[in-house]
Amino acid sequence: MEYLSLVMFLIVCITLLLGYPVAYTLAGTALIFAGVGAFFGVFDTAYLQAVPSRLYGIVTNQTLIAVPLFVFMGVMLEKSKVAENLLIAMGQVFGRLKSGLAISVVLVGMLLAASTGIVGATVVTMGLLSLPTMLKQGYSPAFASGAICATGTLGQIIPPSIALVLLGDVLSSAFQQAQLNMGIFSPESVSVGDLFLGALVPGMILVAMYLLYVVLFASRHIDKNVRSEHNNNQVSVNLLGALFPPLILIFVVLGSILGGYATPTEAAGVGAAGALLLALSTQQFNFTKLKEVMLSTTRVTAMVFLILIGASIFSLVFRGFGGEELIEDFFQQLPGGTFSAVLLVMVVIFLLGFILDFIEITFVVVPIVAPVLLAMGVDPIWLGIMIAVNLQTSFLTPPFGFALFYLRGVAPANVQTTHIYKGVIPFIIIQLLLLIGLAIWPNLVTWLPSIL
Repeated sequence: MEYLSLVMFLIVCITLLLGYPVAYTLAGTALIFAGVGAFFGVFDTAYLQAVPSRLYGIVTNQTLIAVPLFVFMGVMLEKSKVAENLLIAMGQVFGRLKSGLAISVVLVGMLLAASTGIVGATVVTMGLLSLPTMLKQGYSPAFASGAICATGTLGQIIPPSIALVLLGDVLSSAFQQAQLNMGIFSPESVSVGDLFLGALVPGMILVAMYLLYVVLFASRHIDKNVRSEHNNNQVSVNLLGALFPPLILIFVVLGSILGGYATPTEAAGVGAAGALLLALSTQQFNFTKLKEVMLSTTRVTAMVFLILIGASIFSLVFRGFGGEELIEDFFQQLPGGTFSAVLLVMVVIFLLGFILDFIEITFVVVPIVAPVLLAMGVDPIWLGIMIAVNLQTSFLTPPFGFALFYLRGVAPANVQTTHIYKGVIPFIIIQLLLLIGLAIWPNLVTWLPSIL
């Protein structure tokens, strides 16, 4: 009976590859297997009685309320041309350097990641704004494409990240489940704020590695005769005007969470209101734009919650078939113990990142494997950050990386798909080096949460 859970998981993956909607695939496949299993007496329908309480818990979850608010903040900042102003100002500041525009792209991508947290929006925005300029200034299509794709995925790891909000909620449930499985009853849990703290150091290390690569190797990929003239006073005014407002917003949102003054949901509300004020201050606000932002936010939020509902039904049926016990037994029998189990999970998540978005992986795969790994003594914050960086890497990896498709959709005709594939390879190596570093020195993740 336990192996039916793996068959069900495999059928879900195949169905998704055929292009069917994720939420309906998860719920539909699970309910079909549950019905067939109940008919043959190998599935206890009592598991399905927990569905109403699960759904009620989803729609009343205080942490998940932060999702539409953070999405609203990100989309509003995108529509108010914050990214465009930042890129122009940064380009003027670093214009005298051979790799100045590439440095600007990395820094602006970091700021956008910290202010929006939406990978697709960041890649598309940076692709539309900076890719034509980089090509015009002599950057090779491969290098320009790789830099934009890589910096666009920083929204996965740099807080406040929607991916970390969702991971925090799932890992909190997994941590409590792991404690119950071990017969431990404790009020301790994993908070989104802990994941934000754990992501700060790895995120800054990753940005530093990107910048180091750009500074050392960009000159090989650009026209060395390109020069730009700038007025120093005007550059200072432009930089302050473009940099100051989003930095204040990031500081208020992130600082209030990390300082313990506000929950992620409360801080997300402040961020959404702050994004509105920024749009008003830059005279980029009108009711037509507000309608576009609200419709986009509604679509993303509806998608997230519908997938979460489908994933909840799937996980209940998976558990009803004994899939969790099967995975636990398999992990326990692996040579190498915890190390082998974590390595196997990271490889599987990396491969699934080719065909599934981070939302599906977070809601489907993590609830299955996380309780088992946490029961084996894995630190939940470290596990969450490793998963986030891993997903970020898979989103860059050819031929199925989501970031590559986002950029392909907005790139000029002279930028070939092979250019994009070639350009992201150095950044994939950088991210793999970060993953290895976090595995060797887990304190890079756990140190900051332990002292704050």
